[in-house]
Amino acid sequence: MLLSWSSGKDSAWTLQVLRGDASLELVGLLTTINESAQRVAMHGVADELLAAQADAAGLALWRIDLPSPCSNDEYEARMRRAIDRAKHERVDAIAFGDLFLADIRAYRERMLAGTGIAPLFPLFGADTAALAREMIAGGLRAKLACVDLAKLPASFAGRDYDAALLRDLPAGVDPCGENGEFHTFAIAGPMFSREIAVEHAGTVVREGFAFADLRLK
Repeated sequence: MLLSWSSGKDSAWTLQVLRGDASLELVGLLTTINESAQRVAMHGVADELLAAQADAAGLALWRIDLPSPCSNDEYEARMRRAIDRAKHERVDAIAFGDLFLADIRAYRERMLAGTGIAPLFPLFGADTAALAREMIAGGLRAKLACVDLAKLPASFAGRDYDAALLRDLPAGVDPCGENGEFHTFAIAGPMFSREIAVEHAGTVVREGFAFADLRLK
């Protein structure tokens, strides 16, 4: 099995849930990378941080390099190549950390239809307020890597994902950022063998988003 890996808290908690099932064998983390910036697509996290996560998780990193900008046709073509590799290596499932966006789930199901690879959604349907508290209580630690400035001020970029942050979120912002209000970078938790020590070296504002410049210490 592969796990679709964004580098964020939901992916990390999905990893924790999957590892609680002894019948499942995880072989790698599947991640899309902006090939020109060498950063995780959407989250803007540098690939060296991503590599540190994979090492701490003890799993191989399956990179899908994407051009920027990337058309949907090109995205799907590169995804199909990754799926073909997975089939060749006898991967029988890909797990996703999606929470409640039914259209995203349906799209992933269509992408895998007929491939022999099953899509799994271990967290789907969870109450996001309860899930946020569960993750924090379970020892997951993360930093806000990116915030949508239409939903949150730039000062949220780089903040710890913790109980204080949940209290400070404006009304209407999902506690897990499932509507794209923010994205995170997981730095520690029971799914990792060690903490990924990072520092917040500043914030970059670009195209309506504030990105925390997170760097390895």
